[in-house]
Amino acid sequence: MRRFVADKTRNLIRRASTWSPTCPVSPRPHHPPSLLSQPTSPPFSSSSPSHPSSITSPLRFLTAAALHPLSFPASPNSMASNYSTTPVTLQSVNPKVLKCEYAVRGEIVTLAQKLEQDLKQNPDSHPFDEIIYCNIGNPQSLGQQPITFFREVLALCDHPAILDRSETQGLFSADAIERAFQILDQIPGRATGAYSHSQGIKGLRETIAAGIAERDGFPADPNDIFLTDGASPAVHMMMQLLIRSEKDGILCPIPQYPLYSASIALHGGTLVPYYLDEATGWGLEISELKKQLETAKSNGVCVRALVVINPGNPTGQVLAEDNQREIVEFCKNEGLVLLADEVYQENIYVPDKQFHSFKKVCRSMGYGEKNISLVSFQSVSKGYYGECGKRGGYMEVTGFSPEIREQIYKVASVNLCSNISGQILASLVMNPPKVGDESYESYTGEKDGILSSLAKRAKKGIGMELPQMFPVVMQNGITQ
Repeated sequence: MRRFVADKTRNLIRRASTWSPTCPVSPRPHHPPSLLSQPTSPPFSSSSPSHPSSITSPLRFLTAAALHPLSFPASPNSMASNYSTTPVTLQSVNPKVLKCEYAVRGEIVTLAQKLEQDLKQNPDSHPFDEIIYCNIGNPQSLGQQPITFFREVLALCDHPAILDRSETQGLFSADAIERAFQILDQIPGRATGAYSHSQGIKGLRETIAAGIAERDGFPADPNDIFLTDGASPAVHMMMQLLIRSEKDGILCPIPQYPLYSASIALHGGTLVPYYLDEATGWGLEISELKKQLETAKSNGVCVRALVVINPGNPTGQVLAEDNQREIVEFCKNEGLVLLADEVYQENIYVPDKQFHSFKKVCRSMGYGEKNISLVSFQSVSKGYYGECGKRGGYMEVTGFSPEIREQIYKVASVNLCSNISGQILASLVMNPPKVGDESYESYTGEKDGILSSLAKRAKKGIGMELPQMFPVVMQNGITQ
């Protein structure tokens, strides 16, 4: 099957000025070296007629790297003169919006969508017949099936009238029916179409707090939980709270997930980069944090927070607990808010690695609410659940005064509340079926099947955005 891969990195755009389907294309590497040069097992041998070095038939794999701006119709920006009399122009728009960049949904994806429309209108318009979007981790679009128990509970909550029908007992598992009743009793009006508390439904927050306590071995307070439409809005809320001007900086890892650089720019702050060490498995060195902090201070930047992505995205590293303790001490000593992105906590494929939440590490060090400010992010889009479109997630906010918590709540209230389906999913992720429940065996089978599939691909070194394990364009322009 001929496939076009919409790769997330717009800097890979490269193409000879005169292109023909018989000419292989090699992207110019602007990714971190490891993402373009991981040792992999190519799907074609060098002698295969499908190998890029010997393509003589119409193009089989057209990568994002093959797209040259001159080869396609001009972008909307080139038509700006047609709108010169409109009240909003690039000169008058908020400069923070112009500065903000988010390549995951950037110009390559826009071009891919145009090509997809071309194919619908004229199937022979290009030398390929399908576009597969690999610009972002979106597992269900690539065939991953949702967890049955989760979807049964959601279906019953969204249409509670079927709970009273006799045939429901034969169509849904008993524990899913019971869970749906429990959740509906917690929702105002028993309606998933109703607004909830701006932090999220209290009963669901209690369930999530109990799940966190079970995971970490330390208590969690449901009043610390803010349910959000995925983790991204939670990140934006914290940036909005912390950044006052361009003189405020956020320490952010490089490589990073571009949500952070985009959010910092959008809220008018300064990204203070710290570089992960590829030679040590993308390790986080405290000496590097100190160096970048001092450089920022010398430039007049007040660093407010440290972003740590653990497990890493896109690097896939898992921090050792000792390293996490060093990070906690660094934040405590420097007076920084620790922003812990922990959305990949289920995606660990190395036997000797284990996830430890920063909340657990802080509490095990004896640090409580008044010692360190910590915000932990979680999402239902990642892990084995992959419920990206349901937009569920939360942040756990600890170590802030009542006055500041009131301001966080005010910001959350501006959006009224997160969607109820996402809230329900977040509670299910943190409280899945237990041993003895009717759905337990099917749930564990589905979960283990998904995670083992991801682990198998990780072991083979298949092209991916670690730790998401979805195809991306590799060094020779081959989707692997």
